[in-house]
Amino acid sequence: ERLLNLNDSRISSEGVVIIKAQRYRSQIKNKEDALNRLVEIIKSVTIQMKLREPTKPTKASKTKRLEGKAIQSRRKSLRGKVEEE
Repeated sequence: ERLLNLNDSRISSEGVVIIKAQRYRSQIKNKEDALNRLVEIIKSVTIQMKLREPTKPTKASKTKRLEGKAIQSRRKSLRGKVEEE
């Protein structure tokens, strides 16, 4: 569940939601616009996110990961000092 972020610039320190509407020249249209935006904010907060179900990695992805680790290991082992005879 998401809650309104209190650090949001639209929320005052008292917890009052502030919506500035100056899109239209008419006060009535600006009020309607502000109310519509408030409804959108409320709707966006009430949407519940689906929980991710963890899945196991496939056999192919495990093999690919281990092959990559082996290649990197060989590459790094070659970076050591060269033995002189």
